Amino acid sequence: MEQKSTDALEVISPNPNHQKNIVAFSQEFLSSLPEEKGLVEDFAYQYQGSWYTPILLQGVIDCQLHFQPRENDVFLVTAPKSGTTWLKAILYALINRQIHHPQDAHHPLLNKTPHQLVPFFELTKSSEYDSFFSDSSRRIFACHIPIASLPKSITEDDGSTNIKIVFLCRDIKDNFASLYHFSNNTNLGSTFLSLEETFDLYCKGVTAGGPIWDQILGYWKESLESPNKVLFMRYEELKSEPHVQLKRLAQFLGKPFSTEEEISDMIEQIISLCSFGNMSKLQVNNTGHLVPGLGNSSFFSEW
Repeated sequence: MEQKSTDALEVISPNPNHQKNIVAFSQEFLSSLPEEKGLVEDFAYQYQGSWYTPILLQGVIDCQLHFQPRENDVFLVTAPKSGTTWLKAILYALINRQIHHPQDAHHPLLNKTPHQLVPFFELTKSSEYDSFFSDSSRRIFACHIPIASLPKSITEDDGSTNIKIVFLCRDIKDNFASLYHFSNNTNLGSTFLSLEETFDLYCKGVTAGGPIWDQILGYWKESLESPNKVLFMRYEELKSEPHVQLKRLAQFLGKPFSTEEEISDMIEQIISLCSFGNMSKLQVNNTGHLVPGLGNSSFFSEW
């Protein structure tokens, strides 16, 4: 039986300088990849050992081919349903607290979604990156991409650009439960998945950027080898001790809280601004869509 290729860079761009439009890659390429039933969309495809829906795969390959890092870029990496939206908001508020005070009545997080301020790598064309950061002092991206498939311009950086990677993981049981409810409350797939079907796919590793355990282990190892570049965080710790974790995060990003900021309750103000109770009631987070079929409100479920 012919071995299926999983190297899109060879299929799409045999010449490294070839600037092919990734959005237009063919069904022929997808058919060359291992395929499984998908959790959020109808199908998922395996590329470089990890699973992606077609729309995510296009973005992964696009950023692998074209991404050019800039000084002080920040990357938030998660498995789906691990607190991504919450930490997007926290990162944005923390990094930009000097230009957007968390109690500002016109704070960007009050009229834009966290996804508009911290774009997903996989859902953003490389030519559109800069359009997202007019309200931010640093570029902040998010993705579900495992460490081995991040653009080499990020992983092989010599440190001169001071790139920071923040990885957030969540308890596996809670992650699975949240993903099950999320997958059946979107309109991206045509069929409802039973709990048993979802569990079977989850155990096969068929989640965005999964298997999830490989993704977690990869970033855990990298955080031990390169602690100045990769910060490993846990959702449960962020929830139970937010003040401690925000100080840890700020220190890692080179933006430590000053004594004056701590006295003035800056940390508490960021926590309050980014809380589920506050974010979930904002109109901007209850209307519109991230992509067709995936409403903004679906990212603010109690699951």
